[in-house]
Amino acid sequence: MMRMVPFVLDGGETVLGIEVKLPKTTLLSISTDKGYIMCGALDVTLLNEKLADREIVAGRAVGVRTLEELLNAPLESVTYTAEAMGIVAGMKGSDALRRMM
Repeated sequence: MMRMVPFVLDGGETVLGIEVKLPKTTLLSISTDKGYIMCGALDVTLLNEKLADREIVAGRAVGVRTLEELLNAPLESVTYTAEAMGIVAGMKGSDALRRMM
């Protein structure tokens, strides 16, 4: 099953959360027009190394089970392109999303 949920950030920006229920796991992602944050299933190393030419703006939070937790969790890792935008590991998900606007 899939669920899509709009969230309004503190600054008034709207982002889109997507939750995909799979056997034994749930994929979580919240996106803007420029990038996204995702649960631990995101392979940041793959994005940085194999897909570097795409300059993907993304961050990964681990240990999250809901979209709300993803918004509030610190990012465990981010892509190089996200770093260039001032998004860093340890930053709260919602703060990273605001920088992706």
